[in-house]
Amino acid sequence: MLELAARLRSLPRDDLGAALATREFEGSGVRDLFDLAEVLLAPDSLDHVLSRLDRPRLAVLAATASLTADHTDTTIEAIAAELGRLGASPELRAAVPGLIGRLADSLLVVSHDDERVHLPLAVGARLAVRTERDIPSAAELAAPAPPVLVGVDDVDRTLLERRAAEAAYATVAATAELLAAVGAQPARELAKGGLTLPDSKRLSEACGVDLDALPRLFHRADEAGLVLRDGAYWLESDIGAEWSQLGSADRWQRLAEQWLARIPPSLRELVARRSESISATDLRDDVRWLYPAGGKWLDDGLDRLVDDAEALGLAVAGEPVASGRLVLTGEVAAAAAELSAHFPAQVAKVYVQHDLTVVSPGPLEPVIDARLRGIADVEGRDLASTYRVSAASVNRGLAAGETAESILEFLGGISLTGIPQPVAYLVAEASRRFGSVRVAAADEADLPARTMVRSDDEQLIGTLAVDQTLNAVGLRLVGPHRLLSRFAPDVVFWALADAKYPVAAEDHDGTIIRLHRHHLAQSPAPQPAADQVAALLDRLLAKHDDDATDEVAWLARQLEAAARSKETLTVTVRMPGGTTADYLLAPASVANGRLRARDRKADIERTLPLSAIAAVAPAPSNV
Repeated sequence: MLELAARLRSLPRDDLGAALATREFEGSGVRDLFDLAEVLLAPDSLDHVLSRLDRPRLAVLAATASLTADHTDTTIEAIAAELGRLGASPELRAAVPGLIGRLADSLLVVSHDDERVHLPLAVGARLAVRTERDIPSAAELAAPAPPVLVGVDDVDRTLLERRAAEAAYATVAATAELLAAVGAQPARELAKGGLTLPDSKRLSEACGVDLDALPRLFHRADEAGLVLRDGAYWLESDIGAEWSQLGSADRWQRLAEQWLARIPPSLRELVARRSESISATDLRDDVRWLYPAGGKWLDDGLDRLVDDAEALGLAVAGEPVASGRLVLTGEVAAAAAELSAHFPAQVAKVYVQHDLTVVSPGPLEPVIDARLRGIADVEGRDLASTYRVSAASVNRGLAAGETAESILEFLGGISLTGIPQPVAYLVAEASRRFGSVRVAAADEADLPARTMVRSDDEQLIGTLAVDQTLNAVGLRLVGPHRLLSRFAPDVVFWALADAKYPVAAEDHDGTIIRLHRHHLAQSPAPQPAADQVAALLDRLLAKHDDDATDEVAWLARQLEAAARSKETLTVTVRMPGGTTADYLLAPASVANGRLRARDRKADIERTLPLSAIAAVAPAPSNV
């Protein structure tokens, strides 16, 4: 621990921060660099970092451990020679300096300028425990990678490509429906995690996916930043709104880029060596070979990556397809072009029918689809989608700023069949009745009520007062033309709109104002990586700076740490006349500026003033 603490003390702040970012530890009780060294050498912290080491680094660490079994340091040259003795490839032996550097960057070894390498006792001990349990031996780790066997591919590649495109398009379409549904009505998150059951059922129905498949679909949208949580509710993000306006190929590309970003570069290189023969089974086998100590975190991550790859059309039933290989080599745009060649073509025209339905013969262009949804309800989503125009849907469009003229002009511009008379009549009638019910903020005299509902139609007000579907907003009759509610105006407005009343929002002057139900969550600006490490360093390095000129304080902490861990040290003591003498001491306590320790050679207890101690170092291995 002493050498690791000294190493932490010598590292520049940026290097120390980068090293700590590779480790997992609890920093709340860390008071100084010795405490930090102690938590970094704790079993849980070591298990976390060991499970994330690839095979080459584990092989070098295991070789280092075998050379330092007697608690002496070793050298980079000796480690390379040991790997050679174990049968390692020339490439692995040549890579030893760089691999030692990476292990030092993760604070698993201490590397000195003279190429000496020190392995902390706790690291060696934990590696030994894990080797007996789930890490291969040093010889197995050093062995070259097994050869890649390429079998005969008798799979119909054309069929696979078509099935991949179908899966990719279905995922893109379902994600678009998810955003539309969340945009229209936010989804509530349970305190224990996960969406509420009513919202889950609503979203799965809107997306056309099974209830069990919804969490993965939703999680992909979350990872891509398309939805954001605001308090207890999930909303569509501004990034999601932008994504919804893209074509299918660009939508897919964004999702594929997010999938690729979650894969460590080393895994991409590993997949590349499989080239044409990679399959889901091969990938799992190769990844487990590369990360032999991975365990549950690796298996869970692999399951997610493979499931998402299938959903995005990067593989079909575990078999590779061209789009997957292109994405793994970073050619995501080329993969999008290849897959989208099999996507159904988008259309800009529809059939407006006498029964008030609008039928799209193919997937509508996003801009047209978004506006049509504002004045019609989606009834069926497939390659040919169906929308229905109703008084309530037209009223929704009018509330958002449309007019009868703009609606008819829009429908006329996209219709292959003109505008049937029933549709024109419905739009005109809905426009005439729009605003028969008005919602506004309540006056101060009406407090504690927050919302006032009014209408010149006394009978309509009476209907609202007794409508059971509006019980949730607690409308209270206060006159022949007025109702009050304790809920906010937008809540009351949308409750009335959902109940299919011709409602409009107004200000205090009676002017109609436009309300948009589709609220977007603003994506936060990119922030620096987690600041927990930065805050810890601020605290530790401020204390270090205060003690920088007081070597006695640093010396005392080394001795205290040795006393706690029952280590024996070589203590260099200043003697009269300017000479020094080395003692093998086992520190017992440090108090009042003095060290009390057991002299291992003389077998007596010594008490020394800290001011007389020139230096301390680990005891020789033969003590």
